[in-house]
Amino acid sequence: MKFIASSSSLLKQLQHISGVINTNTVLPILEDFLFEIEKNKLTVVATDLETVMRIQLDIEAKDSGRVCIPAKILLDSLKNIPEQPLTFNIDKNFGIEITSDNGKYKVMGENPDNFPKEPSADDTTSFTMTASALVKAINETIFATSNDDLRPAMTGVFFELDKKYLQCVATDAHRLVRYKRTDVKCPKSDTFIVPRKPLNLVKSAIPSNEDEVTLSYNDNHLFIKHGSTQMSCRLIDARFPDYKVVIPTDNPYRLTLNRADFQSALRRVSIFSNKSTNQVALSITGSELQLAAQDVDFSNEGNERMNCQYNGEDLVIAFNARFLIEMLGATESNEVNVELSTPTKAGLIKPVDQEDNEELLMLVMPLMLNQ
Repeated sequence: MKFIASSSSLLKQLQHISGVINTNTVLPILEDFLFEIEKNKLTVVATDLETVMRIQLDIEAKDSGRVCIPAKILLDSLKNIPEQPLTFNIDKNFGIEITSDNGKYKVMGENPDNFPKEPSADDTTSFTMTASALVKAINETIFATSNDDLRPAMTGVFFELDKKYLQCVATDAHRLVRYKRTDVKCPKSDTFIVPRKPLNLVKSAIPSNEDEVTLSYNDNHLFIKHGSTQMSCRLIDARFPDYKVVIPTDNPYRLTLNRADFQSALRRVSIFSNKSTNQVALSITGSELQLAAQDVDFSNEGNERMNCQYNGEDLVIAFNARFLIEMLGATESNEVNVELSTPTKAGLIKPVDQEDNEELLMLVMPLMLNQ
């Protein structure tokens, strides 16, 4: 079996899906790409048993066939070969010879029959959205997922589907992000939880443009298709916490701040905070906000003042600065509203400028003030 492919386009496509492959895998074949050649089309598949990604590209080939090629050695060699056509010759023992303009490289492949089978897309429900809407929904929520494997439901993003909207929610019990889009219509009301890894892979593999992306799901898997890129992943089989009960309905005090200035001030002041809590205290009086952090163990201290618009009683409340910095980074709005009530109740962060068809709400739990 023989085929000819462009070195740069092959590398570009393989890089989209190489993130699926784990380095320390139980089965050696999971360290391989599965190459399937048919009628001048090459399909490459990568899997870690939970997530499967496949891409397709045009090649020159007279015959069809399949082979597994070790991913690391193939990627490393393609990164160092300048743009040119490469000829792949595969013998019946799955030995692979790659010929370039001035070189010849040999690598041992594996039997493709040992490569894991993909999940079948049976009984799926489908809906579409633009690539930019999907990438934005992932970017707005994924940073708030939990790393705690003892609470698997929180390690992914919760998708809530409705005939009028799509809503994505993520929480790690210290903060919560809810992102809603009313320009995405789903066939019926439904919910599922998508793990963090496949979502990260999808946002890297698809461009943030107006292309159409098809999402299909059944009880166990989600399938995403964009052009010649496809992904399937196993859904998290767990119950997502009832997040609605933690969102305060009445936070009467409103603080309006310049997002970039607030984020920069938090970055500077948090350098002097306790490294385990990242605590920064916010003291709000009239039109002035004071940020203060200290690390008693090392006698470090940082203070800054900044202007703000504030409607409410004077208040001192403390938050984890790292959480606030990440949340402010998830919105592009020039200004944000922070809605507060007491030093022990969750604060809400909402961008002032939002598109008509989207709604972002972020919640962060306060820390006990250092007395």
